Amino acid sequence: MTERDDVSMTERALVERVIGLGDPLTVGRFRFRFATRQWEWSDEVATMHGYPPGTVPTTEMLLSHKHPEDRDRVAAMITSVEDSGAFSSHHRIIDTHGRVRDVLVVSEPLADVDGTPIGTEGYYIDLSDTAAGYRREALDTTLPGVLAARVTIEQAKGALMLAYGVSADQAFRVLRWRSQETNVKLRVIAERVVTALPTVADNEVRLRTRLDHVLLTAHEGVRADPVG
Repeated sequence: MTERDDVSMTERALVERVIGLGDPLTVGRFRFRFATRQWEWSDEVATMHGYPPGTVPTTEMLLSHKHPEDRDRVAAMITSVEDSGAFSSHHRIIDTHGRVRDVLVVSEPLADVDGTPIGTEGYYIDLSDTAAGYRREALDTTLPGVLAARVTIEQAKGALMLAYGVSADQAFRVLRWRSQETNVKLRVIAERVVTALPTVADNEVRLRTRLDHVLLTAHEGVRADPVG
């Protein structure tokens, strides 16, 4: 690692402490099984929706929390899941307390030992904007300068922004989450995403589905290493 890399990492760490970007995202898992047509979610996803841990979700419950402007689009996607299709979405939910949350859902097929699809599983990622105005200003003005030399990460961010309709900050946080979750350098995760782009570009639904797969498997075959 060069001296410049050390300086860049130090600057980035300082910025992240100041603006809070290093705080972990709220992420939870979900699963849907075709045979029983039942949903499962982790306590984190239950909490995102305003329910206590242990609450059992249903399709009707999930749809009831979608933002009115997003409900029809998400309902069609959920129906496709129940018909053995793929599910990927960036949308808003309204929890039991009336708070609007901005969430990104990424998923992968769930298969049995023979490789036969038996459901789908993935993550809910809470991207809600909880930052104060000064924090958003810091993200807009300071962070781009810190990351200017990291072309690959910027390209990966752009891919997530295009596929999921998220902001640059949210895209970076998703990449960082996968890096922390898998203990693989953020740069390596970004390189895998960028390298895979020529093979995933297609219509919108297929693009999101294929990018989900790349994002959730980008760490495979890579030696675990500290985030950076």
